[in-house]
Amino acid sequence: MSCYNVCYKCYIYYCQQHTTLHTTAGLLLKLGRVGPGQFLDGRPDAAGSGVGGTLSSGLKKYPDTALCRSMFVHEVEARKDAHSNLLSKSETSDLYKIQFHNVKPECLEAYNNLEAEVQHKLHVDQDYPCDVVGSWNTWYGDQDQAVHLWRYTGGYPALTECLTKLNNNKEYRDFRMERSKMLVSRRNQLLLEFSFWNEPTPRNGPNIYEMRSYKLKPGTMIEWGNHWARAIKHRQENNEAVGGFFSQIGDLYEVHHLWAYKDLQSREETRNSAWQKEGWDSSVYYTVPLIRSMESRIMIPTKSSPLQ
Repeated sequence: MSCYNVCYKCYIYYCQQHTTLHTTAGLLLKLGRVGPGQFLDGRPDAAGSGVGGTLSSGLKKYPDTALCRSMFVHEVEARKDAHSNLLSKSETSDLYKIQFHNVKPECLEAYNNLEAEVQHKLHVDQDYPCDVVGSWNTWYGDQDQAVHLWRYTGGYPALTECLTKLNNNKEYRDFRMERSKMLVSRRNQLLLEFSFWNEPTPRNGPNIYEMRSYKLKPGTMIEWGNHWARAIKHRQENNEAVGGFFSQIGDLYEVHHLWAYKDLQSREETRNSAWQKEGWDSSVYYTVPLIRSMESRIMIPTKSSPLQ
């Protein structure tokens, strides 16, 4: 089978996986295989006309192995250190925990009141090296869900110390027993903070918050961090960037970006304005192939949340 036939089949497969020809054209332009004026309507099998013609002439110059590899295989450089050391803030040793609690619908108000009471006690008690960064109820996304973000100042030793003290605290054990009656399910993750993101600090409201969660392909976290280290400057104009985190324990290779907006309309305008800034489109272009799946939650802060 000729080089042309092999790669043309790859091209057809690629087009079937994408909704528009524009995506394919953008890919080939980025690869430098064709010029910007060569994407014209034409028969895909006519040499010299249209996309197919451009491909057929270009494929004579590029072996099928090289072209296919550049189109479909993402090469990742071997790293020489754990991504937790390369991407997190070296000057601090804070560890974060995020909790997702699915609450029985009829119990949500009682749950919020109970959580607020316990969070306040832990927040003001200096014996516990932890504090709540933010608490929310999901507005759009999983319904009847509470999300809590905790910070442990001192990293894993602080987490161990805190859990040991809580397990010996009868009041806290009673709280957990009472809370368990209100829950359908729960899960958590331990996170580190990206070095190039803002550290989440209390802010006044009212705001809505969006948590965008990305599950990445294993081995691509360093590349994700490199691209976002440049891209984050395009998303600071309205002070919308709250914090960026990546998982250490729990679901791995997962990233959480936390944003604050005045309302949904403000979110729409802020996100659209990023596309007018030079470099944002390239950041999106190069990070999308790293993603396995993604999810967006719109959240409302609880009354006790430091992030309002």
